[in-house]
Amino acid sequence: MSENTAIVVFQDKKIRRLWHKEEWWFSVVDVVGILAESEDPRNYWKVLKHRLNEEGGNEPVTNCNQLKLPAEDGKMRETDCANTTTLFRIIQSIPSPKAEPFKQWLAKVGYERVQEIEDPERAQKRMVELYRAKGYSEEWIEKRIRGIVVREELTQEWRERKVQEGKEFAILTAEISKATFGITPTEHKNIKGIQKENLRDHMTGLELIFTMLGEASTTKIAQKTNAQGFNENKKAANEGGTVAGVARAELEKRIGDKVVSSENYLQKPEKIKRLESAQKTK
Repeated sequence: MSENTAIVVFQDKKIRRLWHKEEWWFSVVDVVGILAESEDPRNYWKVLKHRLNEEGGNEPVTNCNQLKLPAEDGKMRETDCANTTTLFRIIQSIPSPKAEPFKQWLAKVGYERVQEIEDPERAQKRMVELYRAKGYSEEWIEKRIRGIVVREELTQEWRERKVQEGKEFAILTAEISKATFGITPTEHKNIKGIQKENLRDHMTGLELIFTMLGEASTTKIAQKTNAQGFNENKKAANEGGTVAGVARAELEKRIGDKVVSSENYLQKPEKIKRLESAQKTK
């Protein structure tokens, strides 16, 4: 997920949200499932919507928007979403001991994004704290944060060069990956044994470095050639990935090992740290 489509956690329960119209919109079904502690949150929300309509308090229902969020199968599906104001009204209709702590939590996470827009460094600091809490090493975090910056520079370049977000971004990203590692991002995830997780959060330090090299090279080549539109930027993506691919092949020849690894951060961080230490000594 991107920073505009993310998952947040309340008391170990996941809630999908989307940045829309300059504010956060949350999946109503996810919130209802937590507060009502229902085994069938979709049906609970369906019944609650009907009751609100009958009681004439249907404003929260009409204020919900159908927005696309990732479903359990990984596909983007339209989901009832509500902003913070509307969610507060829905919460009032659900008898739950979690209502008050949830309201406080909701006010906090909704406000954080506003603060981050005004001060981008705040978002970066929060990201660093999150990775530290998950057990990542400082060295890995530094590479991951730098990689995010490089990726943002590339996607901004694509936008300005009339590449469409979504499918075309995904195709160009796969083109860079194939030229860099010889595999697509989907194949890379299969090697690591992950599915819905963010691939880059499960890369080793070396994988992150070559990913950055491929994307940074693509940005420079697109600028140098003034690539416009999808086809020209696809050529730049292949060339940029090839730069990283050549460097990767040379390193593999010298260390006698593959850069692409099956290791992932679903395992204990200590094991990953040992892996990265072993790679440095080769």
